[in-house]
Amino acid sequence: MYRIGFACQYRHPDERLSVKELESIEWAFNPRSTTLRWLNSVAREQASAKLHEIVDHNLEAQRQLIDYVAMLPEPLRMLRLSSDLLPFYSHSEVADFYRAPDVQASLERRFAALGAQARAAGVRLSMHPGQYCVLGSDRPEVVDNSVAEFEYHADMIRMMGFGGTFQDFKCNVHIAGRLGAQGVRHVWPRLSETARNCITFENEEKTYGIDACLELADLAPVVLDIHHSWVHEERRIAHDDPRIERILDSWRGVRPTMHYSQPPEHLMELGFSADEPLDMAALLNKVSKRDLYAHSRRMWNRWTNEYARGFLDRFDIMLEAKDKNLAALDFYRNHLACGAVPL
Repeated sequence: MYRIGFACQYRHPDERLSVKELESIEWAFNPRSTTLRWLNSVAREQASAKLHEIVDHNLEAQRQLIDYVAMLPEPLRMLRLSSDLLPFYSHSEVADFYRAPDVQASLERRFAALGAQARAAGVRLSMHPGQYCVLGSDRPEVVDNSVAEFEYHADMIRMMGFGGTFQDFKCNVHIAGRLGAQGVRHVWPRLSETARNCITFENEEKTYGIDACLELADLAPVVLDIHHSWVHEERRIAHDDPRIERILDSWRGVRPTMHYSQPPEHLMELGFSADEPLDMAALLNKVSKRDLYAHSRRMWNRWTNEYARGFLDRFDIMLEAKDKNLAALDFYRNHLACGAVPL
């Protein structure tokens, strides 16, 4: 059974509602945060109370989001959890809050419940640390912070009851930094067993493409991003490209996940059709390559959707679109399912 997923946040389908009404509904499903500057500007007790409030909201929001995904048809039960559940968890100035025994006990209990909830409903979970997780940096302080940030994700994964075996949970990063794949390989022994069991490496649009990720395939799986590949190589990777088999092999028998996004809808205003392939040469006559990095709201280009569907026999697909679950529902309805899908 294939899976189609979305990332981190819920979008409500009733567009007749005002922005304020939509935000009120979506608030219950989506994480909140604060700033380190604010935490340092108030008394310790006030900062601690605010962190308790935010963490409580965020973990309840994830519970409700998993519940929502669990009610969807089985092919739509895949979800990327937010990285922002525990604000500043890896920051030295906030570490004492999270090390407190009562906080640790609460986190262990509540994350364990989230993991059990997802397993019971057959929801495939993942995480994706942000752009500041640069394991291939040539700056030691950046590497130290990046390892701490990845281990923060590993702690959440462990508390949910994952990370004990290879790829029972996917935690994805890009190869980034001046040292690239060799820098990542050098850092590898510093990662915990949980982190090494979960980490995957995704190709990106600018510097480190599929071939760079395959340099690390002996360590961890490669997440194929077909949009990044198209932008980086200026051509679509073929369904039978020999590198696909190498990517599949890197998952060692676990069903792979790939990523799929599209450039923004405003390309239609420039004359590009939703029913035809997006020609890179024609695009670059009208926009810069950087304009293609941004994500669309929905999966508007139907030709590209059919191209992506051609990978579903071998990959689950994580959709990366601004309309989140609504984009996944559209893709499923229009290209995969017969009949309506409940919202």
